[in-house]
Amino acid sequence: METYRYRTVEKNVMSMIDAGALGLGDKLPSLRSLSARLGVSVSTVNQAYLELERKGVIEARTRSGFFVRRESKRLPRTETAPTPMAQPRPVTRIGLIQSVLESVGAADRVALDVIAPGPQRMPLRELGRITAAMVRAEPERAMGYAPIPGDQKLIRQIAYRSMEFGIPADPDDPLITSGCMEALYLSLRSVCRRGDTVLIQSPTYYCFLQLLETLGLRAIEVPSDPEHGVSPGELARALKTFDIAACVLAPNFNNPDSSLTPDEAKREIVDMLARRDIPLVEDDVYTDLHFGPKRPGTFKQFDKKGLVLLCSSFSKTIAPGFRVGWMLPGRYRQKALEIKATTNVSSSAPAQMAIAEYLRQGRLERHLKKLRTDLERQMDTMQLHLGRHFPAGTRVTHPVGGAVLWLELPKSVDSVELFFQARAEGVGIAPGAIFSTQDKFANYIRLSCGCPWTDELEQGVRTLGRLAGSMCRS
Repeated sequence: METYRYRTVEKNVMSMIDAGALGLGDKLPSLRSLSARLGVSVSTVNQAYLELERKGVIEARTRSGFFVRRESKRLPRTETAPTPMAQPRPVTRIGLIQSVLESVGAADRVALDVIAPGPQRMPLRELGRITAAMVRAEPERAMGYAPIPGDQKLIRQIAYRSMEFGIPADPDDPLITSGCMEALYLSLRSVCRRGDTVLIQSPTYYCFLQLLETLGLRAIEVPSDPEHGVSPGELARALKTFDIAACVLAPNFNNPDSSLTPDEAKREIVDMLARRDIPLVEDDVYTDLHFGPKRPGTFKQFDKKGLVLLCSSFSKTIAPGFRVGWMLPGRYRQKALEIKATTNVSSSAPAQMAIAEYLRQGRLERHLKKLRTDLERQMDTMQLHLGRHFPAGTRVTHPVGGAVLWLELPKSVDSVELFFQARAEGVGIAPGAIFSTQDKFANYIRLSCGCPWTDELEQGVRTLGRLAGSMCRS
């Protein structure tokens, strides 16, 4: 509880700075006066001030109190400009996407391009102990093939957890997959044929585009607002104009813009697609990383006809290397199961067993509570340093969940060129061009906030800002 109190004080001070109520260089209220105004203890205010000082937002002056540092202004919000809806087109981004994916798992660069919790934020010891215990207790089961649908204990745990959040799921509904990407692959294979047109939001995760290209599908893009996600009105316009075979949407903390579609809009979109019998593939991988007190709803919660195929995984929360994902395929379960059987037969048995036991012991929710707090703090810190080091005219999203920031750089900055220059200096980023089939987002980049803030990360952000500034001047 104390953690949330000091975070509330911290947010209060940041909102005063952002609104201009506290100017750069101004003195902050005394510990006693702010504690009285907010109804918290003096020690809570002091803890918030020390955290803001650690982030470099404020500075303590001997016998004078705390003052706002002159470099503490955050960048303004990114805004997506309206663009005309283009015709469906084949996806042709694999070359550049492969260049970005080369750095996955690399230890020799500042990894601002890979979305995964840093090792410091994963329950390594707990999962290690559980995995070893499960293998010792049931070696034959651990070393053999898991059932094609998945480990039954894990399936049940996922079904129970889904029902807790209002997602309709029978105990035998989930299918276990090798990460969320396999779930997405199985979903698209189940509902589409080569040459079909699939509706996606723009920007969208570049691996979706790679998957569409591999399957020979065409894409039609609808804009994603950085705050409100996909508008039902935009989707309705696309459905009237084009022959859409399926939709692939990420309503909760979309990668890369971290947009959050309101629950009422989700309901409207599901109803709209249900009237036309159009399946909806839902990427639900970031929903657990919400910063607010309540978990956002999903498309699947409003699904009455089995047309929503929800896809998720534990890669962004506890164990990227385990590659344990799952799907709730609705009416397409049998088709997805057939494709799974001829793709990789089954997913890793020991990883499934360990995750099932981790969930059974009730460890996930405690871990998620801390992880959310850490990610929100990391985003705040990153935003402040971006404001110090990036050129004038830069904008950034202010997410309420997820693990990435979406930066809009001045028009003169080519994000692909910035990607290659940064890579040469040991810094990994994801250029905006790979998040769309169209020639958009050329001056955007995506930065990951998964790892704790370190001097190395600060130097990486400083390097990016310097390179972007040089491109502006040239």
